Amino acid sequence: MGLYPFSIVDVFAETKYAGNELAVIRQAESLSGEDMQKVAREMNFSETTFVLKDEASGGGYDVRIFTPRSEMPFAGHPTLGTAYIIQQEIIRRPVGEVVLNLKVGPIPVTFTYSGNEPDVLWMKQIPPLFGQTIRPEQAAQVLGLKPADIDPGFPVQSVSTGVPFFIVPLKTGEALRQSRVNLRRLYALVNRTEAKAFLLFSTETLDPRNNLRVRVFADALGVPEDPATGSANGCLAGYLVKHRYFGAAKIDIRVEQGHEVGRPSLLLLQAEEQGDAVSVSVGGRVIPVARGERV
Repeated sequence: MGLYPFSIVDVFAETKYAGNELAVIRQAESLSGEDMQKVAREMNFSETTFVLKDEASGGGYDVRIFTPRSEMPFAGHPTLGTAYIIQQEIIRRPVGEVVLNLKVGPIPVTFTYSGNEPDVLWMKQIPPLFGQTIRPEQAAQVLGLKPADIDPGFPVQSVSTGVPFFIVPLKTGEALRQSRVNLRRLYALVNRTEAKAFLLFSTETLDPRNNLRVRVFADALGVPEDPATGSANGCLAGYLVKHRYFGAAKIDIRVEQGHEVGRPSLLLLQAEEQGDAVSVSVGGRVIPVARGERV
């Protein structure tokens, strides 16, 4: 193996060392999938991405995403963070859009700018698929809560924009704060379900400018608690529109995440019902942290 340029960025971050960390390895075409898995395990971020070539192919840049445990077809913060690095390190000029060719398919990322510097990046996710529901008491057992902590007006439902998550509506911020995963009950449940991870949300936010506060637990995917999860929040956006959580078929909201793990994050969600489908976009800022080369 030769030298591979790499960058580390914070995604969904308003300041450095907030948001979700991401390592992006470039010019990685010569690495095997096994090599990429080893690098991701060594980096030990929730995900590491590999840009195969510094040239576009088929209208986009070929990218693979790995957790320390396995390859992922799609993940939100790796998509935004990788698009940022492609614009900054490969294209090196302001562009309106960068397309990433992922396992799940092509994902476009659009850019807004403050001067010549990227400001908010937006990714258009594939339309969410709505799957099975589980009983509130099943979710409560996994999350160390009482069934009464879960809002009975809305279902606990699996939603996927590439990776499925159970969406859990909670009544209070205190229930969100107290949530703790019971691993034995988690694995007993997810052995029988497509969704392996949970997004919990509450309207009681820490910052009054925000609309929702969320936590994401993905222990079964190798991520005990994620500070900022674009894929899960894309699922949440679809859920909110489908079930008219805010009373409308369209949303444009701010979501806080990561405070419990010391990585405060801000995610921007837009979604709208379009016929039988829901159009979902997730946005946020990317902050560069480090760059270099690795063997």
